[in-house]
Amino acid sequence: MIRFRLKEVIADYEFRCGKRLSLEELSRETGIGRSTLSKIAGRRGYNTTTDNLDRLCSFFGCAVGDLLEHVEAPPSLEE
Repeated sequence: MIRFRLKEVIADYEFRCGKRLSLEELSRETGIGRSTLSKIAGRRGYNTTTDNLDRLCSFFGCAVGDLLEHVEAPPSLEE
């Protein structure tokens, strides 16, 4: 299963910049809908587009691997 690390990347950004970054502000800066960002940040198994990943990588100045990771799915979620 792919796990998005958006919350962690936002926390790192806030630490580096010394200011809070809301999903609303991130939405304005990237053009990604606020509800989509919320799903990326919090919904297990959410599927997004590569365009959204590209926009997030550009905004944060990071690699795709910084935004997501592969983890073993809990037995209850495996098919």
